Amino acid sequence: QLWSEYLRVPLHPRSLLVLQQFNHDGCAGRQRAEPEPSWARKRSEGDPSVPPLRDAGRLKAFGQGEGLMQDPACLEELDDRLHFFVEECDYLQGFQVLCDLHDGFSGVGAKVTELLQDEYSRKGILTWGLTPVIHKTGSDFFFFPPLQELEKDVYRLMNTALGIVQLSSHSSLFCPLSLNSSLGLK
Repeated sequence: QLWSEYLRVPLHPRSLLVLQQFNHDGCAGRQRAEPEPSWARKRSEGDPSVPPLRDAGRLKAFGQGEGLMQDPACLEELDDRLHFFVEECDYLQGFQVLCDLHDGFSGVGAKVTELLQDEYSRKGILTWGLTPVIHKTGSDFFFFPPLQELEKDVYRLMNTALGIVQLSSHSSLFCPLSLNSSLGLK
């Protein structure tokens, strides 16, 4: 189940950039109606000019997302899609960026806001950092949480911290959003 399956608003085909090798839950992706971008095809064909990814399937670390956006082919694809919409604007006032903070998409969002700041330095960038609600109760674990849970918590904490620092430095205004009072860090 993907968020886009519940979306009732029709989106322009060029408004979404699907990261073929990564998805939300780490499961193998389904067939997409949109053709695979050339940079993802090169990666899957073993092109030596495209660096390999360490943990395909799940973007769980800030550095993975940042590394993905350093791929020249991916940046070119993003830049092409961005310029397509910017050229359609009569009077561009700024950008709104919605970004998950708790996983590797915080690294993707940081690089995207950096790209926006570099190319459109005179435009405003409003960034919303989103964190999920974490449901943990003390009765789930008798004494100590399992190592997998501790690892997830460390990743979540580091991704959120790095995301807040990087996104706020490249945005005109950064606003973290969460239903938790702790930004999902407990």
